Amino acid sequence: MTNDIYANRRFVIAALMLSVVLIYIARLINLQLVDQTYQDKADSNAYLRKVQFPARGIIRDRNDKVLVFNKLSYDVMVVPREMNGFDTLEFCRSVNITKKDFIAKVREMRNRVGYSRYTPQLLIAQLDAHDYGVLHEKGFLYPGMYLQKRTLREYNYPNAALLLGSIGEVGRNTLKADTIDHFYVPGDYAGQNGVELTYEKDLRGEKGEEIFLRDAHGRIQGKLEDGLYDKESKPGKDLQLSIDIDLQAYGERLMQNKVGSIAAIDPSTGEILALVSSPTYDPSLLVGRKRSENYDILVNDPLKPLFDRPMMACYPPGSTFKTVNALVLQQEKIISQWTAFPCSEGYHVGSFKVGCHAHFSPLNLIQSIQHSCNAYYCAGFRNMMDHRKYKNISNAFEVWKNHVVSLGFGYKLGADVPNEKRGYIPNSGVYDRIYGEGRWKSLMIVSNSIGQGEILATPLQIANLAATIANRGYYIVPHLVKKIEGREIDSCYLQKKVSTIDSIYFETVVEGMDLVMKNGTGWGARIDSIEVCGKTGTAQNPHGEDHSLFMAFAPKKDPKIAICVVVENSGFGATWAAPIATLMMEKYLKGYIPKRRLYLEERMLNANLLPK
Repeated sequence: MTNDIYANRRFVIAALMLSVVLIYIARLINLQLVDQTYQDKADSNAYLRKVQFPARGIIRDRNDKVLVFNKLSYDVMVVPREMNGFDTLEFCRSVNITKKDFIAKVREMRNRVGYSRYTPQLLIAQLDAHDYGVLHEKGFLYPGMYLQKRTLREYNYPNAALLLGSIGEVGRNTLKADTIDHFYVPGDYAGQNGVELTYEKDLRGEKGEEIFLRDAHGRIQGKLEDGLYDKESKPGKDLQLSIDIDLQAYGERLMQNKVGSIAAIDPSTGEILALVSSPTYDPSLLVGRKRSENYDILVNDPLKPLFDRPMMACYPPGSTFKTVNALVLQQEKIISQWTAFPCSEGYHVGSFKVGCHAHFSPLNLIQSIQHSCNAYYCAGFRNMMDHRKYKNISNAFEVWKNHVVSLGFGYKLGADVPNEKRGYIPNSGVYDRIYGEGRWKSLMIVSNSIGQGEILATPLQIANLAATIANRGYYIVPHLVKKIEGREIDSCYLQKKVSTIDSIYFETVVEGMDLVMKNGTGWGARIDSIEVCGKTGTAQNPHGEDHSLFMAFAPKKDPKIAICVVVENSGFGATWAAPIATLMMEKYLKGYIPKRRLYLEERMLNANLLPK
C-alpha cells in the first residue's frame, strides 16, 4: 500500500517538472519568435528606421483633367523612451495646441494597436510647412522627436466628394485585416471610402526605408553602410476615372438646395459619367488637421451629406418600372405590342382601386408607356400571375422575379464603389410569410406592376435599366475607373450581362419611351435637336410628398448616355427630375445649353426644395 502511494507521488512530481519545462519552452518561443519587445529594444539601441512614404497616385477624369493630387505635409514622430527632457509647454506653443490636447494625443498614441516605447510612434499628424519650420528650428528642445514627410490630398475641384472618397488614419479593423501584405502600422493613412478605398492597393504605392546608425548615447551617426540597406519608395499608380468633371459639377449645381441624386452611364461601356449625391460637400474639408472637426459637422448635418444616395438610397422606382413589366409581359407572351386594356381613371376591382390620370382609353402597349397608364400594368400583371400555364401564383411570381433580376434589380450590380446597396425584389416566400402559403392572390401584390409595393431600387440600378433598354437587352457593370496605370481594369467591367428578355421586345419599349418625350408625360422637358427616350416616375413616400423620378437615354440610335434623376419630396417626375435629366444630357452631348432652354436651367438652379 505504501509503495503505491510513493509510486503515485513519483508520477505527480514528474508531471510538475514536465509542466515547468513546457512553460519555460513556451516562454522562450514567445520571447524569441512572437513578442517583438526585445527585438524593438535591440534595434532601437543600434538603429533608427525612418519610413519613406510614397506619393499617392494621381486621379484624373475621362478628359485627363487632374482631380486629386498630392501636397507635402509632415507628421510628428516620437520614440517614447527617448522623450526625457521633452519641453512640453514650448512644443504646445510651437504647434498651437493646449497642454490638455497634448496629453490627449499622448494617451491616444499609447492606446493604438502595436504601440511600443522603443519604436517611432505618431504623435501629431499633418503639420503644414509653417509648423514644420518652427519645430525643425527648435528640434533640440524635443528629444526623441523627428519629423516624417507625408503627402496629403489636394483637390482641383470642390466636387465629386463621395465618389472620390477621402484619406484617414487606419483603424483597428484595417490593421487586423492586413495579414498578407503587412503594409500598415498604427498611424498610417488609407482610403476611407469612394475610389480611394476601392483602389487603395493601386493608389498607395510601396513604402521605402532609411536606416540610421546610433552610438552608445543614441545619437545618429549616419546611414547604415552608407545607405546600402535603404529602400526607395515607389509612387502609387495613377487612375483615370470615367466621370466627366464638368458634367459632375453641373449636376451638383442643378441639385443644389435639393435632396436626391443623379446617376449617368455610358450604355456602350458601363462607364459612369456622373454620380451626384445631394446635398454634398467640398472634399477638401476632410483633409488636414481639421478633418475630424469637419467630419463631425457633416455627420451631424440632418440632411446627411455623407450618405451616398446614388449607391445607397433605395426608393420605389414608381412608373419607371412599368418598362420592366412591359418587357416581362411580352417575353411571357401575356401581351403583345397591340394588346389593349381599358382605363377609367384607374384600375377598379370591386372596392379596390388604383388611380390614374386622365388620358384616352383603351391604350396599347406603346401608348401605355407614353401616357404612363397604371390600369394597363395592373391588368397585365394580374393576367400573368393568374395564368394557368404557371399552375399557381407562386410559380408565376418566381418567373416574373427572375426576369426582373436579370435586368439588374434585387442584387448589387457590382460597381467599383463601396457601400452599394442591392435594393429589394421580393420572392414568393415573402408573401407566403405575410399572407400564409397559398393564401395570397394577384390583387394583393398588384402594386408591383407599377413599381410600388415591396419593390425598392437604387438610382444607379434605375440608370442601369435605362442603359439596358438603350442596348436592347444587355448592360455592362457600371464602373468609375477607366484606366489604371500599369495594369488593366478588372475583366468584370468589360463583360456583357445579357437579360432573359429577347432583344425584339425592347424595341416596343424604346418606341414608347420615345413618345413619352415627343407627346407624353415628359414632353415639357424635351430636347428638340436630340431624340431622347425617357420615362417619368412618381414614387410614393409615406413620410411626406412623393419623390420625383426620371430615367432616360439618348440619342435614340447609338445611345451615348443613360441617366436617372431622383428629387426627393418634390412631386411628379415630369416637374423636377425630367428637366434636370435632359439638361444634363444636353450638356454632355452638346457641351452647352441653348438659349431657348436657359429659362428651364434657371428654374432648376434657383429652386429650393429642401424640407422645411
